[in-house]
Amino acid sequence: MEFGLHFASTTFPEKDRSVQFCQEAELAGFSFAVAVEHVVLPTDYESVYPYSPTGKLPVDLITNLPDPLVWMTHVAACTQRLRFMTGVLILPQRNPLVLAKQIATMDYLSGGRIELGIGVGWLREEFEAIGVPFERRGQRTDEYIGALRNLWCNDNASYQGEFVKFKNMSCNPKPDQDPLPIIIGGHSEYAARRAGRLGNGFFPATGWTGDIEPLLDIVRKEAEIVGRDAKLIEITTGLEPENFLESALCLSKKGIHRVVVPSTLFMDDIPGGLQRFANDVINPVKERVG
Repeated sequence: MEFGLHFASTTFPEKDRSVQFCQEAELAGFSFAVAVEHVVLPTDYESVYPYSPTGKLPVDLITNLPDPLVWMTHVAACTQRLRFMTGVLILPQRNPLVLAKQIATMDYLSGGRIELGIGVGWLREEFEAIGVPFERRGQRTDEYIGALRNLWCNDNASYQGEFVKFKNMSCNPKPDQDPLPIIIGGHSEYAARRAGRLGNGFFPATGWTGDIEPLLDIVRKEAEIVGRDAKLIEITTGLEPENFLESALCLSKKGIHRVVVPSTLFMDDIPGGLQRFANDVINPVKERVG
């Protein structure tokens, strides 16, 4: 089972602490760290944050939210094995050709340690400020995924869609990984279907309290419809905070072998907290299930 650290970039946005955290996590046996994204936060917004009963983000406006790609590049340069995942990058807000270059370069320079977790976004006011239409962001996302993969896999690549069009373009370097994982985030049926059709993985929202089994069924059924092997779509989800060890063992029995815990658990004692978690959870789980 792989253990990851969620909200790593916002819990440890500072230059030195972020490096210390990721280096200690690597030593403790964690497999990956997750960076989150918002380009801007409006002072007032009517959009409903879907992962909280209040409908509001659990951060204030002056919370440091580093760009996830810049943060990941910084800590990847200071680690050797730890993988880094956006969880999630709001794909329809990004230019797909520019993003293809950025992600491929990061993966190339890190030796294949980057994972692109993507979502369609929920904050209409942020889209409006950036100048990207909020409507049809799902369709835009699907096209961008296709464009990214085309540029990563081929030279002299072309793509003809409604939202992105290019002809005979090459983008190098190519990612070190083939394929570079694209992980679909979200808790909606649309997200589950997208994961089944297009994702290398599925990351249901960890702050959502619903049952993920119906979503996983949707992933499997959608994969079957398009002729994909659903077993190759890796599921990432959160552990129950009341008992991390039992939660991990339970998820393993269900075929889920990739889990995250909040990085905030380790704010007060980075090396000690990470090592205690390794002793209490990671090592016992690996002894039992690998």
